[in-house]
Formats: sequence, C-alpha cells, structure tokens
Amino acid sequence: MTLVSTDAVVLHLQDYLESSRIVRLATRGHGVQAVVARGARRPRSQFGQSLDLFASGVVRFSQRPGRDLSTLAGFDLTGSRMGLASNLDRFAAASALAELVLRFTQADAYDDAFDVLTTSLDALVGAPAGTATDRGLAAAWRYIAALGFAPSMDRCCSCESLVESDVPAPFSHASGGVVCPRCVTKVAVGRALPPDARGAIIGWLREEDVALAGDVQRRAHLRLLREFVQYHLAEGRELRAMDAWELRLRHLA
Repeated sequence: MTLVSTDAVVLHLQDYLESSRIVRLATRGHGVQAVVARGARRPRSQFGQSLDLFASGVVRFSQRPGRDLSTLAGFDLTGSRMGLASNLDRFAAASALAELVLRFTQADAYDDAFDVLTTSLDALVGAPAGTATDRGLAAAWRYIAALGFAPSMDRCCSCESLVESDVPAPFSHASGGVVCPRCVTKVAVGRALPPDARGAIIGWLREEDVALAGDVQRRAHLRLLREFVQYHLAEGRELRAMDAWELRLRHLA
C-alpha cells in the first residue's frame, strides 16, 4: 500500500453504501483517480463540506496494486469555486470541461493538463456576464491540446504549408485541422472555417482572452468542438455534459 499526497480537483461525487462517497479526482502527477471517502455523508465526517464539486485541495489517498478504488485519507481544501454553481453558463462550461478530463485522462502523470484545468476553472469562476461560454471553449481547446490533440489552424494538416489567414479554409476532423487548396481533394473535409473562427481558436490556444461576437458564433464553435472531440477522443460515444451545454446555447437563441 502506498500513501499519495498531491494537488487535486473534485470532478464527480457519487453516494456509496450508507454513509460514504466515491469521489473522482483530477490530480497532479497521478491523472484521474477514483477514491472512497468513507463516512463522508455523516454529519460529523472528517471531510466536512470540503468535498464539493470543482473544489481544489491537497488530497491524501492510499493506493493498493490491482485495485480500481483507492481510500481517501484526507482532503485539505484550498479553493471551493462555489461561484460556478451560481450561473448556468459557468456551470455548463465547467461540467463539459470536467467530462473531458474524466473521459480522456488516464491514471498517470499529466501536469500540463492539470494546470490547464485549474487555471480554466478559476477563469470561469471570474467570468463576467456573457463570457462564460467563450472561456469554456478556450478551456476545452487548451485541454485537448495538453492531451496532444491540438488542431492545426494556420498550416495545412496534410502538407503543412501555410494557409492564408484572411480566407475561409476547409476543416478536416479526420486529419486534424485546416486544409490548403492543393490538398482539398486528398483528404476528407467538412465545413469551411471563416477567418474569425480560425483566429479565435488560435488565440485560445495561445492563452489569449478572445471574445466571440454572439450566440450564433458560440453555437458554431461548440458544434465544431463536439465533432472534433467525438472523432479523435470519444470514438462517436455520447458526451452528455457537452450535449447539455450545446442544448443550453440553442435555448438562448
């Protein structure tokens, strides 16, 4: 048995037996971990109110070889992020980001991705009215990039030649980016991305604060993100949180 102590973010909570919870955590250096918080639902639990969704803290858990569930020994809260629950747009974006982490991160070291997760959640907590979706889109693309799946937006994904920034460019989910005029007949392409859409994604990947013009653009960006994730990571499987996020944007139309 090994006792691990590391930074972590709570991404999912599930009641377990009469008084416990199963907690799924994103951790620094250990990827996604599922732990049993024994007695967490009792009024005088040692964990108190610290195990809240999206909370950050220093976690201690016991690992045993061959077991999927570890035992939670302690969680010292460093940040609650309660502001995410006070706004539906913030919560929808944070939930979609958490889904990406839970579905596509393994139980191994991923420090860059962990940093993207924590800084993105903090940015969502402080998102002014009307900007939560933009920051959520930025967070998702940056997390995908941290996992090694960044799309090519300024060079052809087939021949790597520079694609002019001021013209629409066909996008290929299969090949992972925009396609130049010479290669458009060689790879499967979908819709053409206008210059401002390409520029927004490039800016987000460079950690710039890019704001979209309105909900029509936001819905188009979220559709592109969902299609890209389903092709490269989800293998066509349902993404419930991302679908709910997209449905909310439709209802705002």
